[in-house]
Amino acid sequence: MYAVLVTGGKQYRVAQGETLRVEKLEADAGSEVTFDNILMLGDSDGIKVGDAVNGATVTAKVVAHGRADKIKIIKFRRRKHHMKRQGHRQHYTEIEITGIAGGDSK
Repeated sequence: MYAVLVTGGKQYRVAQGETLRVEKLEADAGSEVTFDNILMLGDSDGIKVGDAVNGATVTAKVVAHGRADKIKIIKFRRRKHHMKRQGHRQHYTEIEITGIAGGDSK
């Protein structure tokens, strides 16, 4: 069984046992988090979307928090004597999917 969930403005296709990095969540390492915003559920019988996934949840365990590799931003204007450098490191939360609970059975 798999699910498509939304967190941090992004959509992720997840299955039980997977580990993935999402935008930073306000949860301690080792704690359990629940995602309610589920767009689709799929299994061997087919897929469920819309009202059929009302009440569906995905539970996950927070493994760790961290920061991604630095990306470099360079803004350069030729012949204008202008160059600007900037760097950015995005915070993330690494989670492990522990369960997917189905929605309404219609």
